[in-house]
Amino acid sequence: NIQLRGVTPESHPRLVADLASLGLIDADPAAEARRNLIVTPFAGAATDRLAEALAAALPRAPVLPGKFGFAVDTGPAPVLAATPADIRLERAADGRLLLRAAGMALGAPVPEAEAPEAALALARWFVATGGMREGRGRMAALIAAGARPGGALAGRVAPAPALAPPGPGLCPRGALVAFEFGQMRAETLAALAALGSLRVTPWRMLLVEGLARLPALPGLITDPADPLLRVFACTGAPGCGQGARPTRPLARALAGRLPAGAVLHVSGCPKGCAHPVPADLVLVATPEGFDLIRDGTAAGRPRRRGLSEAHVIDLSEFS
Repeated sequence: NIQLRGVTPESHPRLVADLASLGLIDADPAAEARRNLIVTPFAGAATDRLAEALAAALPRAPVLPGKFGFAVDTGPAPVLAATPADIRLERAADGRLLLRAAGMALGAPVPEAEAPEAALALARWFVATGGMREGRGRMAALIAAGARPGGALAGRVAPAPALAPPGPGLCPRGALVAFEFGQMRAETLAALAALGSLRVTPWRMLLVEGLARLPALPGLITDPADPLLRVFACTGAPGCGQGARPTRPLARALAGRLPAGAVLHVSGCPKGCAHPVPADLVLVATPEGFDLIRDGTAAGRPRRRGLSEAHVIDLSEFS
């Protein structure tokens, strides 16, 4: 999704009115909470039609955990394998549409017209089987505990082999452009929208459809080898009240010193919002300095504590 930052109490009513006029606001908060849906950016007409039908059906879904989500990964090849989702619509190698529960290797073949209702049935099975406790729960955890959907929802067919997430650059659908820390200015978004239709990706990139050359705009990352693509940093202090220190200046300073292929996460606090999964190197801001964690998350156990920025930059881990 795209998060809008910098909204003020004065600008909020006009923003809401503009979003409503574009059909981007749900009728009520309960409907919005259920519409946790991610769609492959490399979609065609069939995928768009399926995603719209599923989105229309989701208000009738049972109450689900806040993180519970649906993925429609039915483009030319699956690309959302590394993107978290609990119920997935995918394609088999022979083109058949599959409904698959996260944590299961096989999916259930479903006709396209019946796919939205089948997805809701799988969500109801998740709830009825005890997958949600005290408002929390994920499908993969339920499957790992030994539960298996049966009947028409039983997994029988393997999905087509998934592709690795792409980097920025040209692709058959247009141009993929990335942004430092996944953030861009409104002017950049407007300039990209003037070049073609935009599709949002789960990889801190936008797909500008129909472009045959990469756009030359300030603030874009178009080189797949740019080390900033492997750096994650939250807003940090002072933009976030939870942040103990600024994060992004240090992240920029370290990007060029990262070992090949390594992922760096600089977090303003132990919550680790910018990158909740493990990273090779993690720096967590504290009132005393930065704690260093290797191969973990921001909530992990530090190897070093209270490092100054200068000390962090001099560490051998970043050379």
